[in-house]
Amino acid sequence: MMSKQRVVISGVNSGIGYATALIFAKEGYMVFGIDLAEEANASLVLKIKTLGSDLYYSKCDVSNPQQVEQFFGSLNTEIDVLVNNAGILGPRLKTDEYPIDAFEKILDINVNGVFYMTKYGLPYLKKDCGSAIVNVASVAGLVGMTNHIAYSASKHAVVGMTKTWALEYAKKGIRVNAVCPGFTDTSMVENANLDKEYIAGLKFGTPMKRFGEAEEIAAGIYYLASANSSFVTGQCLTLDGGLTAQ
Repeated sequence: MMSKQRVVISGVNSGIGYATALIFAKEGYMVFGIDLAEEANASLVLKIKTLGSDLYYSKCDVSNPQQVEQFFGSLNTEIDVLVNNAGILGPRLKTDEYPIDAFEKILDINVNGVFYMTKYGLPYLKKDCGSAIVNVASVAGLVGMTNHIAYSASKHAVVGMTKTWALEYAKKGIRVNAVCPGFTDTSMVENANLDKEYIAGLKFGTPMKRFGEAEEIAAGIYYLASANSSFVTGQCLTLDGGLTAQ
């Protein structure tokens, strides 16, 4: 009997990470998830069990290189897929009002965290076996995002790292791609304290007149990790309801 494939997902306890864990579990993967909480989201654990799999959870801060290195060292196994999902939005402020500590924190998590996860995860990714890295970037990594300088800068960096790693590791059979979601209905948006009028304006400005769902983004992530995208690397799959087509 073939052994199960293995996926590592950061930011697994909510939003896109949560939905991604479920779709991989449904497809028969062993799911290794990390987040900042002491324990895994209980509802996620239960849902994964009902799908016939288990969530192997570890508390890990992706912005801490020592913790990331220790996490991968504790796996004692190769992995097939790495999903770099953990990230934060930060405050909505113009650049001249933007706190330096907030700017640095966002880059530490959204940029350094993706770098650390990939740097220490690469030795555990199977070579020449169709393994994949999928980074969660954003449409803010493709175009500017007013009043979100740190977030936009961080996601542009993720897009750049994605393309660079795709070139560096193509010959080793490791594909590297990114998803670039538009506005998505997740706790990150809920916790951003955006007023209702602003949210309504964001939806109105999207051709499909709604936010994306976490499950829709997770489906894109799974596609980029699966054999269905075996000739795809260095690409950014935009999932934005037509926002950047305007």
